[in-house]
Amino acid sequence: MTEEKRQRHKERMQQRKEIVDAGIARAQEDKGVFIVLSGDGKGKSSSGFGTALRALGHGYKVGVVQFIKGAWECGERNMLEHMPDVEFHVMGTGFTWETQDDEKDKQAAEQVWEKAKAMLQNPELHLVLFDEMTYALNYKWLDKNEVLEAIANRPVQQSVIITGRGAKKYLQDACDTYSEIKAVKHAFQAGIKAQKGIEW
Repeated sequence: MTEEKRQRHKERMQQRKEIVDAGIARAQEDKGVFIVLSGDGKGKSSSGFGTALRALGHGYKVGVVQFIKGAWECGERNMLEHMPDVEFHVMGTGFTWETQDDEKDKQAAEQVWEKAKAMLQNPELHLVLFDEMTYALNYKWLDKNEVLEAIANRPVQQSVIITGRGAKKYLQDACDTYSEIKAVKHAFQAGIKAQKGIEW
């Protein structure tokens, strides 16, 4: 690399640093955030659970409620539900296309929502993850206004993550951070079986 290229690179990095530093200087409010991870691509729950592990790694306590997948074994639950700093609850009925019983699913969602509401009132929980909650909202098993109110009134330092496909605009409007994972290519579409430890 020539001296001229090194100098140009240094100048570009200095400009980038000034932009980043200015952004950090502007962000002075200290409070928990509400994150929604949606889209039709793979990785929403993985991202949510990754953030839960990150919080645990810093010594924080975490709460998890799993909607939809509750009757299905998953590695995240195997790992987390017995950890002392994790409160873990599951809806328990499993995938809707397996149960094919809307009323049963609604009752199960309402029951586990009571646990979720208690988490949203617990200041000891630094992070609460509602995995696949968008389905419970979209199927109207839960009242969206009640959910949004409970999240809005949570302890000020508590963060909340909701994952799942089809997040409605009211969730996008209410949250602080919204990320959408796009499905570009998936092994399952090519006939490759779902892999234990990768998909669940």
